[in-house]
This record gives sequence, structure tokens and C-alpha cells, in this order.
Amino acid sequence: MIVEYIRYAIPAERAEEFEAAYGRAAVSLAAAPQCVDYELSRCVEEPASYILRITWTSARDHMEGFRAGEHFRAFFAEIRPYVNDIAEMRHYERTAVRGSGGSIPTLYDWAGGSEALERLTTRFYELVGEDELIGPLFKDMHPGHPRFVAMWLAEVFGGPSRYTDERGGYRHMLSMHLGKAITEPMRRRWVSLLMDAADEVGLPDDPEFRAAFSGYIEWGTRLAFSNSQPGATPIQDAPVPRWGWGVAPPYTG
Repeated sequence: MIVEYIRYAIPAERAEEFEAAYGRAAVSLAAAPQCVDYELSRCVEEPASYILRITWTSARDHMEGFRAGEHFRAFFAEIRPYVNDIAEMRHYERTAVRGSGGSIPTLYDWAGGSEALERLTTRFYELVGEDELIGPLFKDMHPGHPRFVAMWLAEVFGGPSRYTDERGGYRHMLSMHLGKAITEPMRRRWVSLLMDAADEVGLPDDPEFRAAFSGYIEWGTRLAFSNSQPGATPIQDAPVPRWGWGVAPPYTG
């Protein structure tokens, strides 16, 4: 992906019409398959200064795909009056330096940290052991397996990277599923029992946390299902996924 920044100098008397024009132009951006997201911001200290940020799938997709595509004409018709007000227009590549600040807690912290996740996985594997459908999959389970899964969840939800540092990260987790031929009923039972365990051990039950939590569990178990099938050739090397709140941040009101 590539990020385009366009800096405008817009006099105060034209600011309202400028923002309205970009509101209309945004319809074209939203419809363009080359556009990932966009945002128009106004400077507080110098209100005449605006910055438009557009993330494109690539610079080529922007310059050749969008500009030659069906949505550019309507987009440009709205912003044409402000072309001479552009002070800077450039593409930037993202670097590895990025992350979230501390204003929003991680799912790991919201859940209660490693202790809460170990309670969850301990109770979960007790339920698994009693289950006729998926219990046999874990009959030779290592005694430390519940703790290892808690380490994985902790890292996924923004906690310490112990699973990567001590257990081998994604490659090791992948190896636990290869050749297991998990069925869809097994996957669904795994999800159901984990949700039961979450209720029993008192994981936060607010809608925002449970939506994010269950979203990861659905995504992760569907990957595990796919990777476990005979003949599957999944990617072997990848980072441990990091899961956040998605569209609904924690409610603190």
C-alpha cells in the first residue's frame, strides 16, 4: 500500500465549500477499488491548512487505475476548483514504525491479562476432556497445553510475546493443526466450549470485548480448520496475528 498526502492552503471564506466539495468527492473514493481509506484533516493552529490522506493499494493503482477509471471524472469535477490551492502532493511508503497508543487498552489488558487467560484455557480444556466429539483430539495433550494456548491468546490480544519467544510462534502453532482433519462440527464445538468457558471464568462480557474476542476465535478456528485438511499447504512462516477492537472500541462511559 501507498499513502498519498495532499496539503491545501484554503482561505477561511472558502473552507466551508471546500469541505463540502470533498464530502461529495469522497463518494468516488469510497467506490474506487484502488482506495483503501481516506481522511481530510484541518490544522488547529493554522486553520487555512488542510491535509488529505488517501491510502491506495499501490502508487500504480492510483496513477493508472484510479485516474483512468470510472470514478476519477466525478471525483476531479468536485476538487478541480481547489487544484491551485495545493501546496504539496506526494506519495509515501509506510515504514515498520507504527502502532497504537495507550489511550485504548489492549484486549489482553481488558480481559484481565495472563492470569485471566490461563483461567479460561484451564477451564476450557476441562470441558474439552469431557466432550465426546473433540475430546479424542486432545487425549494425548501435553500437561502444559492449556498454559501454552493462554500464551498464544495473550500475544494475539496485545500482551507479551512469550509464545513467539518460548514456543516458536506461528510456525509451531501451525504444526499443531497440520494433518488433524478437523471437521466443521468439531470446529463449532471448539468455539462453543470456549465461549462457555469464558462465561464460567468471568471474562468480560461487555458487547465490545465479546465481539472482538469471538471475531478472533471464528477467524482463528476457520484457519485451523483449513490448515488441518489433507493436502493443505499453508504458509509456514508468518507473524503471530495481532487482534484489536475492530469497529467497536471499549465502552468506558
